[in-house]
Amino acid sequence: MNEEPKSIWKKSWKGTRGLLIWFLLLLFAASIVFFCIGVISGIESTVDKLAAFAVLYAFCFALGGVLLIAFIYWLCCWRNFKRFLFSGACLATLIALFYAEEDWRGWHAWQKFKHQWEAKGERFDFASVIPPPVPDDQNFALTPMVASCYSQVLDKNGHPIQPPNTNVVDRLQMTTVDNDYGNGPTNDTGNWQKSAVTDLKTWQQYYRDVATKTNEFPVPAQPQSPAADVLLALSKYDPAIEELRQASRLPYSRFPLNYESQPPAAILLPHLAAMKRCSQVLRLRAIAELQNDQSEKSLDDIKLSLRLTDAIHTEPFLISHLVRIAMLQIMLQPVWEGLAEHRWSDAQLVELDRELARLDFLADYEFAVRGERALGIANIDYLRRTRELSMVSDSDDSRSSQPVQNIGFHLMPSAWFYQNELAIARMHQRWTLPSTDVEHQTVSPEEARRNEIAATDELGHLSFYYVFARILFPNLTSAEKKFACAQTSVNLARVAIALERYHLMHGDYPESLDALAPRFIDKLPHDIIGGQPSQGSGPASQPLHYRRTSDDQFVLYSVGWNETDDGGVVGLNKDGGVDINKGDWVWRYPQK
Repeated sequence: MNEEPKSIWKKSWKGTRGLLIWFLLLLFAASIVFFCIGVISGIESTVDKLAAFAVLYAFCFALGGVLLIAFIYWLCCWRNFKRFLFSGACLATLIALFYAEEDWRGWHAWQKFKHQWEAKGERFDFASVIPPPVPDDQNFALTPMVASCYSQVLDKNGHPIQPPNTNVVDRLQMTTVDNDYGNGPTNDTGNWQKSAVTDLKTWQQYYRDVATKTNEFPVPAQPQSPAADVLLALSKYDPAIEELRQASRLPYSRFPLNYESQPPAAILLPHLAAMKRCSQVLRLRAIAELQNDQSEKSLDDIKLSLRLTDAIHTEPFLISHLVRIAMLQIMLQPVWEGLAEHRWSDAQLVELDRELARLDFLADYEFAVRGERALGIANIDYLRRTRELSMVSDSDDSRSSQPVQNIGFHLMPSAWFYQNELAIARMHQRWTLPSTDVEHQTVSPEEARRNEIAATDELGHLSFYYVFARILFPNLTSAEKKFACAQTSVNLARVAIALERYHLMHGDYPESLDALAPRFIDKLPHDIIGGQPSQGSGPASQPLHYRRTSDDQFVLYSVGWNETDDGGVVGLNKDGGVDINKGDWVWRYPQK
C-alpha cells in the first residue's frame, strides 16, 4: 500500500533545504518590516528605493539569522557541544595569556622609560606641573575684582557651578567695541610688526557713531582731539582698571583651577578670555594716553598689562601660554608707538626694559610642553582606570559619555594605554624639546621641521600603541614657532629701547649695536634663530641684524623662521596679515 506524501510543513526543517526555507521566510518577513519602518519614519524616497534598501537590510538580517540557526542545530549535538566547550576554553586561555603578557610588557616598558628619564630630572606625572598653593590674602587671582571673571562658573576651588551663578557681575567684562554694533574700525589698533601706527581718528569716529545708536560709550557733545575722545569713551572702565591695578600689586597669582578634575582635560579656564580683553582695552588706553602727552599713565597701563600676562605664567597648559603670547604682542604696540614718536623719557625706558627683561618665552615653551605632556598622560591614565570617555568633569551633574567608545575601552588591554602614554612621553623627548635650547637661548627651525616630519611618520604607524597619541599629541612645531617669535619680539623691543636711550643722549642712532652694551642695556640679546653649531658647549649665537636708514631711522630684525636674511622684509599672507613663516621678524618705524 502506497504511503501518502507528507506535507512540506510536516517535514523536518533540517539540512540545507531547511536552512534555505528559514532564509526565505526571514528574508520575506524582514523585507516587509524594514519597508514599513521606512514608510513610518517618513524617509523621503521613492518606493523602489525604499524596497531596495528594505531588501538589502533584510538580506543581511536573514543571513545572520540562518547562520545563528545553523549554529544552534550544530550545538545541539552532544559531541559538537563538547568540542565547542573545549575550543572555548582554549580560546579563553589564549586571550587571558595575551592580556597578561601584553599588560606586563606595556607596563614594564612604560616604567622603564619613566625611571630612565626621571633619573635625569624629568617628571611625567600631572602633579609635578601643578603650581604650588599661595596665600589667599596675597593672591591676585582671588581678589573680588579678578574673581568676578570666573565666579559665575567656578567656585574658589575651581569646581564647576551648575547652573552658572548669574548673580555674579563680571567686572572684567571690558571691550573696546560695542559687540552689537560691529567689530570696530577696520584698521583696529595698528600693527607694530607691519610698522602700522594706530589711527585714533578712526576710533574717535567709531565711538561717535556708536553713540547715535546706544549709550555704551560716553562721548563729548563736540569732538575734541582723537586721543581725548578715545580716553573719554574708555573712561567707563576707569574704576575697574584702578581696582585691578591695586590687585596687581599682590605678590602672587594662582587662579582657582581644579587640577583634580576627572578627566583632567575637563579643567575650565574661563579667565583667559578676560585677561586678553583687558589687555586690548589697556592697549588702546595706553596709545591714547601717549598721544595725549600722558606717557606716565601710558607706562602704568603697559605695566598693568604685563602683570596680567605674568598672572597666568605658572599654568601648565599650552593654551594659557599662547594667550600670554597674544597679550604680549597686543601690549608691544604702545611701546613701539611711543618709541617711534620719541615720547618716552630715559627713566621710563629703563623701567620698560626692566619689565621686558623678566620674560623668557623659551623657558615657558619647555614648561608648556612638559605640562601638555603630563596632561595627555593623565588623560590616558584616566581612561585606563575608568574605561569611560567623559565629556565633562565628574563633578558636573550633566556628565555624559560616549557608550560606543566606552565598550572599546573596556575591551582594550591596559598595555595599550601604557603604550600610548609611553608614545607621547617618548615623542616629546625626541621631537619637541630638543630644538629649543633655553640655556643658550636658541631655537633651530630646521631641527624643528625635521622633528615634525619624524613625529608625523611615527604617528602614522598602524598600531594600537598610537591611538591616543594621534589625538593628544599637539602640533607643537606651530607652537614652538610662536614662542620663538614672542621671545624675538621681546628682544627686539629691548634693543629698540636701548637704541632710543642712545638717541636721547646722542641725538642719533649708533652705527652698530655694539655701542649699546653695557651702558644702555646690560647684555645685548642675540638672534635666537640661526645659531650654528660651535666647537664649544652650545650653539654659536648670531647677532640681530641692524642698519641705519637714510631717513635717520633704523631697521632691526631677526632672520625669522625661514632662517633666511630677507633684508628686513616682513612676510605677509594673502589677506595682508603678518605670516611668521615667511620673511624676517622686524622692528622698524614708519618712514618720515
